[in-house]
Amino acid sequence: MHWILGLALTVVVFLVLKQWGGLTAEKKKAAVWKLFLVVGGALLLFLVLTGRIHVLTAAVAGLIPLLRKLPALLKFAPLASRLFSQSKDQREDPGTAGGQSSAHGHRREGRPGQMSEREACEILGVPTGCSEDDVILAHRRLMQKIHPDRGGNDYLAAKVNEAKATLLAARRGVA
Repeated sequence: MHWILGLALTVVVFLVLKQWGGLTAEKKKAAVWKLFLVVGGALLLFLVLTGRIHVLTAAVAGLIPLLRKLPALLKFAPLASRLFSQSKDQREDPGTAGGQSSAHGHRREGRPGQMSEREACEILGVPTGCSEDDVILAHRRLMQKIHPDRGGNDYLAAKVNEAKATLLAARRGVA
């Protein structure tokens, strides 16, 4: 019986792949969605008929706490987008460091890889002429939200630390 099912499955896969090669890109996309829905429906029917639907229920219940935190995480989307777009611009055009202008028109200053004061203010969300205390408070506020020990991102935490160091060095007159 297993041999017959195996041969039948092989023939079905062969016929499907033969038909797949003749489809246009639009029809392939529609076929993928149909296949996804059919497989999902068959899986759901299988779970119901075998009495294992509780596995799906448990998976949905496990996702609920994550979905509840999604709006809080979306608050950081502009910061993450800004940080990732800056690093992408630097990778695409490595000549932007050392005083040359980048694609956004920002003037890069100092050593390659060093953050400008304007970029640091944007990251920390402080005005350009802020005091050391404002920088420290903004840094502390952001780090409480995005620290890696609290489920945050190492890259974002490093950028926030670099922004703090850049602004404090500028405020203290350290070159």
